[in-house]
Amino acid sequence: MSKPLNNPTDQASQKLWGGRFTERTAATVEAFTASIHFDARLYRHDIAGSMAHAAMLAKQGIISAEEGRLIGQGLTDILQEIEAGRFIFRPELEDIHMNIEKALVDKIGSAGEKLHTARSRNDQVALDIRLYLREETDRLIALLSGLQRAFVAQARQNLGAIMPGYTHLQRAQPVLVSHHLLAYYEMFERDRDRLLDCRKRINVMPLGAAALAGTGLPIDREYVARELGFPTITANSMDTVGDRDFAIEFVSCCAIIQIHLSRLAEELVLWSSQEFRFVTLADSFCTGSSIMPQKKNPDIPELIRGKSGRVIGSLMALLTLLKGLPLTYNRDLQEDKEQIFDAADTVSHCLAISAEMLGNLTFNRDRMMQATAAGFLTATDLADYLVGKQIPFRTAHGIVGNAVAACVAAGKELTDLSLGELQTFSAVIAEDIFALLTPEGSSRSRLSFGGTSPTRVSEALAKAEQTLAARSL
Repeated sequence: MSKPLNNPTDQASQKLWGGRFTERTAATVEAFTASIHFDARLYRHDIAGSMAHAAMLAKQGIISAEEGRLIGQGLTDILQEIEAGRFIFRPELEDIHMNIEKALVDKIGSAGEKLHTARSRNDQVALDIRLYLREETDRLIALLSGLQRAFVAQARQNLGAIMPGYTHLQRAQPVLVSHHLLAYYEMFERDRDRLLDCRKRINVMPLGAAALAGTGLPIDREYVARELGFPTITANSMDTVGDRDFAIEFVSCCAIIQIHLSRLAEELVLWSSQEFRFVTLADSFCTGSSIMPQKKNPDIPELIRGKSGRVIGSLMALLTLLKGLPLTYNRDLQEDKEQIFDAADTVSHCLAISAEMLGNLTFNRDRMMQATAAGFLTATDLADYLVGKQIPFRTAHGIVGNAVAACVAAGKELTDLSLGELQTFSAVIAEDIFALLTPEGSSRSRLSFGGTSPTRVSEALAKAEQTLAARSL
C-alpha cells in the first residue's frame, strides 16, 4: 500500500522552490549557497528583465493586463527602495532574483507569483549577466577612448622630441617620443575593436530558454528582445542556459587590456627611476617611504602592473569553471559573477587612473636626447646607407659590425669617427653619411609607412586626433 500524501508546512515549503522539500535547509547550506552578497549589484538588470518579461506575459494574455500593471508598479517601487538604500537583502533567499521576487509577492500579492511564469533562474541570470556586460563593455570602450586621448595629448605636446627605442631593453635606434606614445594608442585601439566585437556576442537575448528546454506557453521572445534592446535572440535553449562563452570572451578582453596597461606601467616605473630619468611622475601620483625620507615611489604604475594578476586569474578561473561542465546549467556557474565583476572593476579603475596619471606626466626631453648619444643607435642607418650604395645588406651588416667593434675597442661612438676612419671600413662612404648618423637624421630617414620619421608620426597623430574627435560627436 502506498503512503498517503501530505502537505509539508515547515520552512522548506516557504522557499520559492520549496514545494517538494520536507526538511529545513541547513543554516550552513544557506550561507554556503547564497550569492546575494555579490549579485545584488545586478538589481537594475534583474528588474529591467522582469519588467520586459511581465509586459510580454500580459501582451500574450498569459497574465491579465491588470496583473502586468501591478507587477510593473511593484518592480518600480522595489527599484526605488533599493536605490534609496531601504531594501533589505536577505541571505536566506539566496540571490538577487529570489530577493526581488519575494519582495514583489509581499508587496502585490498573488500577481507577483505569476512573474516567474515561462522562465527559470537559469535563463534569468543569463539575461542579467548579458545586460550587465553590455553596459560594462560600453563603459570600458569609453574609458579606452579617454586613455587614448591622454596618449595623443602627450604625443602632440612632445612632437619632435627624440628618445632611444629599445629591443631586449638595450638601446636600439632613435625614435620620436610621440611615435612611442602612439604605439600605445594602437594597442588600446585593438582593445577597443575586441570589445566591440565581443559586444556582438554579449548582445543576444537569452530569456525564453527557461530551465533548459524552452516553454510550452505562447511567449514572444522577439518582443522581450526589442524591449531590452537586443538585436537578436539565442537559437538553442540548452546552449543558452549553459553558455558563458560571452563572459569568458569579455574577461579575456579585460585581461589583454590589463596586460597593455601593465606594459605601460613597467615602462613608467623604469623611466621614472634615477637610472633612466626619462619622465617625472607628478607627486600626486606617487607615495613616500615610511623610513627613507628621500623616496618618491611610483606606486600607481606598480599597482596597475600588480593588478594584472587579478584579471589574468579571473580569466583562468572562468576557463577552469567551464572546462568540465556537462550541459546544461550547473550550480558551478554561480562562481562566474565574482570573476566577471572583479575583472570589469579592476580594468575600469586602472584605465581611469592611467589616463589621469598620463595627463600629469612630464617627459624629460633633454635627458632622453642625451641617452641617444651612446650605444651606436645609428648603426643600422650606416648599414642602410651602404645598401643604398649597392652593397648587399649582409655585407653591409658585417662592415658596420666591424666598425662598431673597432669603436668599442677605442672607446668611441660612430659619430666620433672622421670620414677617413669610416672609409677604412668601406670606400663608398662619403661626407653625406654624417647627416644620417645623428638621432635627428636617423629619425627623418624612417619614412616607411608606420615609421618614426616626423612626417609619418605627424600623419599618424593627426589621424588619431581626427578619429577621437569623431567619436566625441
